[in-house]
Amino acid sequence: MKTLKLLDVLKMTVIAAFACSVIACGDGEAEDAGEAIDEAVTDAGNAVEDACEDVKEGVDAEDDDC
Repeated sequence: MKTLKLLDVLKMTVIAAFACSVIACGDGEAEDAGEAIDEAVTDAGNAVEDACEDVKEGVDAEDDDC
């Protein structure tokens, strides 16, 4: 259940970052917007991976990597 919520947050973050990048695109700002999207997606992916690892630790799984 916790992972599903994080996936929803990931989707909303990507959509919001994309929307901001479309609005912010001007002379020289497209690169900054792209970098912001990359950072948001990376952060969201790390959050999902951390949550997955927490769940696996909670159920004492042999493989803790996600």
